[in-house]
Amino acid sequence: MNTWQRFNNSYFFYSFKRDPVAIASFTIFIFLVGISFLAPVVAPFNPYDTSTIDIMDSELPPNWMEEGDDRFILGTDIQGRDLLSTMLYGLRTSVIIGIGAVLFQAFLGIIVGLTAGYLGGKIDAFLMRIADIQFSIPYLIVAIIASAVFQIAFGVDRFEALALPLLVIIIGISEWPKYARTVRASVLGERNKEYVEAARVIGLNRRLIMYRHILPNTMTPVLVISTIQVAQAVMSEAALSFLGLGMPITKPSLGSLINAGFEYVFSGSWWITLFPGILLVLFTLVIILFGDWLRDVMNPKLYKG
Repeated sequence: MNTWQRFNNSYFFYSFKRDPVAIASFTIFIFLVGISFLAPVVAPFNPYDTSTIDIMDSELPPNWMEEGDDRFILGTDIQGRDLLSTMLYGLRTSVIIGIGAVLFQAFLGIIVGLTAGYLGGKIDAFLMRIADIQFSIPYLIVAIIASAVFQIAFGVDRFEALALPLLVIIIGISEWPKYARTVRASVLGERNKEYVEAARVIGLNRRLIMYRHILPNTMTPVLVISTIQVAQAVMSEAALSFLGLGMPITKPSLGSLINAGFEYVFSGSWWITLFPGILLVLFTLVIILFGDWLRDVMNPKLYKG
């Protein structure tokens, strides 16, 4: 039986086919991620190409309104950029930050949790106290402080040039304890099992036992957490951008678009904030819905069928 046949006959795929919410959320998620990375192909305009932008086109309403322009389906922003195109490019930026931040925080959290759970003793106590301290501080506060420190250290202009990788690091640093705690709990349940004892008896070193034998058996909860954390990271980026500590307006993300148009809501240019806001809510909602289903199906005790 090949890999596809095993997957097709698995309980996971069987449960997926029977859950319309999981199918719909996964389909919408793949569609949004797909069009975001295909933005240079599918977007009507390139918001980074200044030759296609005319400041005289700024704040044009959607094309179905009286003053709308047929060239701009969802209208334009304050710089005269096509809002639909800018949203697609902004979604791509948000997705990259979300996935990058989750990979970074998972990397940190897995190493800390695996080390603490397997070695135990003073090392476990020390690492978990660090995690407890960070848990006691709201993640957004950590991200705001880290973002402000980076802006002071690099300068505003340099920070804007390095905004994307810095946001990945900032959001990753603020959320790694969730992974550390989860992995540590799984390792504590695995480290005294027979296969681990057998690996010790035959003389395998600690690092090989930890990463080759124990780690693969702790990945199920990590996968579930990662799904939810992508949505959390995207929302964190949006919050930081809304506060002026995230992506600059010249490099659009959903958060920076919402921030840029917020002050124009009451002057009549409501679409600049509304449409990116709807896209942000939709994107995070489908991730959360799929993550909830994944959590249930990965834990048969919670799955209702």
